[in-house]
This record gives sequence, structure tokens and C-alpha cells, in this order.
Amino acid sequence: MSAYKSEFLRTLSERGFIHQVSEPDALDKRAAAGPVTAYVGFDATAPSLHIGNLISIMMLRWLQKTGHRPIALMGGGTSKIGDPSGKDTTRSLLSPAQIDANIASIKTVFARFLDFAEGRAVMANNADWLDALAYIPFLRDVGRHFTINKMLTFDSVKLRLDREQPLTFLEFNYMILQAYDFVELFKRHGCILQMGGSDQWGNIVNGIDLGRRLANAELYALTTPLLTTASGAKMGKTESGAVWLNAEMMRPYDYWQFWRNCEDADVTRLLKLFTDLPLAEIARLGALAGQEINEAKKVLATEATALLHGRDAATEAEATARQTFEEGTLAASLPTVAVPQADLEKGIGVLTAFAEKTGLVASNGEARRQIKAGGLRVNDTPVTDEKMTLTAHDLTPEGVIKLSLGRKRHVLLKPI
Repeated sequence: MSAYKSEFLRTLSERGFIHQVSEPDALDKRAAAGPVTAYVGFDATAPSLHIGNLISIMMLRWLQKTGHRPIALMGGGTSKIGDPSGKDTTRSLLSPAQIDANIASIKTVFARFLDFAEGRAVMANNADWLDALAYIPFLRDVGRHFTINKMLTFDSVKLRLDREQPLTFLEFNYMILQAYDFVELFKRHGCILQMGGSDQWGNIVNGIDLGRRLANAELYALTTPLLTTASGAKMGKTESGAVWLNAEMMRPYDYWQFWRNCEDADVTRLLKLFTDLPLAEIARLGALAGQEINEAKKVLATEATALLHGRDAATEAEATARQTFEEGTLAASLPTVAVPQADLEKGIGVLTAFAEKTGLVASNGEARRQIKAGGLRVNDTPVTDEKMTLTAHDLTPEGVIKLSLGRKRHVLLKPI
């Protein structure tokens, strides 16, 4: 097919979201004829989604912006099992209370990207139907449509077994429940399209097949490519861990810095995927060369941060970075951690300051490695002694101690 007729698929194609589509001509015809309902599932294995989930959230956003209805499906039921896709080991089982708390935290992000007013978007939870299933009837009605032979060929199973890692019977059921979700959403909301990452293709196709068998439904699949950098690395990790979407787990300033620090070759692609900027403006920014490409990175960082945290937070993060790196001032809006004055009088070990107090590094061991590599600084002076102690003598004229990881990440210690 040379070009999509529907604005939805044309937009996703032009902005680089599409990896695979089942029956693209038929889906394009449906989307061109009128509104369709589509969903993405999100398991609640942590209090926040991460950058790897953002590409799917942006697909839901463009689905709605082009006149269709998105469903954000919370995995209140499937989170009790855990998706084995891409995992070498079994996930830790969470209690129902933990899952409910995670879902409550995760939900706060979606209002930034989707308009839920008057049913224009739906927030669903698969615990509503999975928790009520009766085991024997479910096996008879649904399980009989799945063969072990076929299930063993899916990557989520095959890769685990090829690495000689155990796959529990509990996890083995995950793909059946995900397929059943598709059928339930078709029955409840008229949902005909499931979207997700490329690793979900087999699970989504299972749902298409089950929908045809149980409800004579014409369902479709659409997946996105794996999110990697131009150099081939998996995108979404920093020195301190995952890039989380909830502000409680990653501050807006650090989120802004993540985008600002992207590789030059990734700027155009990331602007297409993670901002609402028009393609013509993205082409202009992507054509910038030399040092000017940094201006495009700042636009990417500000626009991506504004979508998630709001325009005010994005503007503040940009101003903080400018003051810190371009004007050379110690910005008052840098992330600040309060420490008791008594602790400072006793002395705070530099390893403790970077790992426990600020979280700039994940552990004392990581702090030691960074010191050896010259990656840690106190008040812009490299740390050379892992036994160094921070005291009131290290306070700047502004009454803080500036801790830095590399050139981009900074936290202020402020005594109280």
C-alpha cells in the first residue's frame, strides 16, 4: 500500500510508530470510514510506567487526536501473574493491595495525554473480568482454543526455554489472559484494535484469533518498533536507572535532562515520536547542524516534558539548565534534598551523600566506580577520595552543597 487513507494510520506511519500491522488495508478502511476503538494494556508492576511505555501512550494520544477512541487498560488482573515477555526470570508476585496502589499512581499520568471527558477515552481494568473467572468453565470455553504446540513457538516462551530458564505454569497462562482481554474489550466497548510494542505481536495475534473463534469478531493488531538509540542501545536507562514517568520517581528536571542528552542522530525521530510538533517544524529542527543541533535537543526536552509534567514544569527545567550550564550560576530551582544540620555537623560520607541522600547513584558501589572514573563532583570539584566527608565547611555562599554526577545531573544538599 503506497499511502494510508485514514488520518490515524497515515499519522502513525509518518511519525515512525508502525512496525507491524495485521491486515493494514482492512484496518485503514475501517479507520477512514469512522471512529474506531483501540487499546493498549499496561501492567502495574511498579508505581510508575517508564519511558518504554511512553511510545504506546503517544499512539493512544494520536488515535484520539485523529478522531478515534482510546482505551488505557490497567492490568489489575494480569499484574498478579506478570508478563514473561523479555524476562529471563519470574517476576516477584505482588499483593492485590500493592497492585491497586500502583494503578492509582499510574493513572495520574494518562490525564496529561488523553481527554477522558464524556467518554472520549476509557480507563479500564482487566481485574473487573479476570478476577471473576471460574477456572473450569474458562478452560472449557477459552483454553481449548490454545495448543501447547503453538504457545511454545512464541518468543515470550521460546526465549526463556532456549536460555534454559524456568517458565512457571502461572506465567504460561499470561498470553491466554491477554488474548481474553481483547475479546472482553470488544464485547464491552466495541474495541477492534490492540496496539503495543513489537514484543507483544504474538500475544496480540492470539487475541485476534480468539476473538474470531468466540465472537466472530474482526480484530486487528498494530505494534511499534523497539525503542533504541542510533548507536543501537536500548533507550530508557540513565546512570541512576529507569526513566520513570511519575514525578515522584523522576523529577521533571531530570526528565528534561534525559531528552536533552539524546544522541544527535536521534533528534528527528524522537521529536516525531514524543512531541506534538508539526512535521515541517521537526524537519527544520532536524536539519540543524553542528552546535545548533543542541537547540533542537532543548526543544525536544521542553516539549516532551511539557506533555508529561505541564508547560510550567518544562519551562522551569529549561531555565534551570540554562542557568546551570550556560550562565554558570547555581540555580535555586535545582533539585534540592534537605539534610539535618546535626548530620552535617557530624559529617556525611560522600558515598552516603550520593547514594542514600540524593539517589544520584544507585549504590555505594556505583559511587566508588564513578569516583574512580572521575564522574562525581562536590561543588564542581572532582571527588578523588571515597572516604571524603561533607561538613558545614563545604557549604557554598548560597548555603548549599552541590553534588554532581557527570556534567548533566546535579542535586543540592541544604541543611535544615
